[in-house]
Amino acid sequence: MNTLETLPLSSETQSLLRPSIGLILVGFLIAGVLYSTASVSIAQLIFPKQANGSLIELDGNVVGSSLVGQNFVSEQYFQGRPSAVSYSVDGMAGSNLAISNPDLQKQIKERTAQFAQNNQMTEQQVPNEMVTASGSGIDPDISPESALLQVKRVAQQRHLPEQQVRDLVQQQIQAEQFGIYGQARVNVLQLNLALDQLSSTTR
Repeated sequence: MNTLETLPLSSETQSLLRPSIGLILVGFLIAGVLYSTASVSIAQLIFPKQANGSLIELDGNVVGSSLVGQNFVSEQYFQGRPSAVSYSVDGMAGSNLAISNPDLQKQIKERTAQFAQNNQMTEQQVPNEMVTASGSGIDPDISPESALLQVKRVAQQRHLPEQQVRDLVQQQIQAEQFGIYGQARVNVLQLNLALDQLSSTTR
């Protein structure tokens, strides 16, 4: 006989099936609905800016996020870390290349030479963070030291006093989180927005 026969469920199986399905539904309701709704609501109430992506607006238009780096190619702007994913939040990742990889070594060498040339310094003075991509690929911050190394170039391109641009960088330095976590940093997008505002007021 080739036809499969459907066997009736035993009373013991039936007694276990109902609470199992009930447990699944309760778990889905708590973890999938109530928890998500509560966490989103609390985040919107306590941290509305962060919950909505830490967006930065200029004249009513969203120009970016303080959490996501951008590719500033003009020499009139401060530049952030390189990105292996073109600063795309859809594909956040590093290059996944070992330090011994010839392609990575070539990239670092080219970036080092370019940064040194643009900022009028020797290649030995170029910081590692400005020639290597971050693990996320969207790092929005650089160290104060890396920002200050770009002051001369930006000031020349903007026809601004170098000390004035240096002071602007100092104003944009964010201290360690709670004074103990991480390190001091400068958000490149916020710095460049402040730079545009400075240029417009000094014309």
